[in-house]
Amino acid sequence: MQRVAVQRNDQRARNERNAQRRAGRLRRGLVCAAAVPAVALFAAACSSGSGDSAKDVGGGSNPATAPAGSTTAPSSSTVQAAKYQTLPKPCAALSKKTLTQLVPKGVTSGKDGASDDTATRSSCSWSSLDNNGVKGSQFRWLNISFLRFDSDAGRGTGDKQAEAYYTTQLQDAQSVSGAKNTKSVPVTGAGDQATVVRYDLKKKEGAFKQQTVVARVANVVVTVDYNGAGLAGEKTPDADTLTKAAEAAAKEAVAAVATGGNGSAPATSSPAATPSKSASGSPSASASPSKSSAKKG
Repeated sequence: MQRVAVQRNDQRARNERNAQRRAGRLRRGLVCAAAVPAVALFAAACSSGSGDSAKDVGGGSNPATAPAGSTTAPSSSTVQAAKYQTLPKPCAALSKKTLTQLVPKGVTSGKDGASDDTATRSSCSWSSLDNNGVKGSQFRWLNISFLRFDSDAGRGTGDKQAEAYYTTQLQDAQSVSGAKNTKSVPVTGAGDQATVVRYDLKKKEGAFKQQTVVARVANVVVTVDYNGAGLAGEKTPDADTLTKAAEAAAKEAVAAVATGGNGSAPATSSPAATPSKSASGSPSASASPSKSSAKKG
């Protein structure tokens, strides 16, 4: 009887342990079953949030999945178009009255300078020799040149390029070899910028008085070279008189640019311009005051 009781107690203990193990497995199963939907919902929420963020940042599409080549290429750089698109005819830029004052014996002697593009660069020169026989003679030489710059996306606006060239022209006029008593004075009423450079230059023919006026109107640079000398015993001309005459010629040449010259109107400025090769190279020798004055003065 005692042995039977012991066996029954052992069986009861095993049954209780088995029941506890089954209860434990059931609880873990229920916990895991409840956890799976929560994980799935969290994953779904993160996925949905990522999609919405991509649309907000990318403007409606996911950048990672956008087709190749779908982005818009940036537009090319543009600059403000140059104000003047043409130049006046240089030999017709000055009135007969002005020419009579500057080159009294050479009004009809105007000669066009060499140019491969007269819409970009041009020039004209006149010479006058008033021969008074044994009393000597008065010599005058006049040259006007125009240089126009087009706006260019790489080089900048026509005005900016013209301003840089204006500075270079002044420096050339102020550094002529052999010049004496050099003086630079601003000129009013001749475009956006204007300066006259005057100096004395002695040559084998006589003592010359040189005047160079450099003026800028928007994208065009106007250079006026004017010199005079008394030859073979004739007295040297008055420098102040020559300077006033050169300034008057420069103002008239600038006005010819502003009105288009020969009755044509200046071009209308458009908002933007594409790159252009016009007037991008170095100016011709006819546009250089130091070279032209050294040649004739």
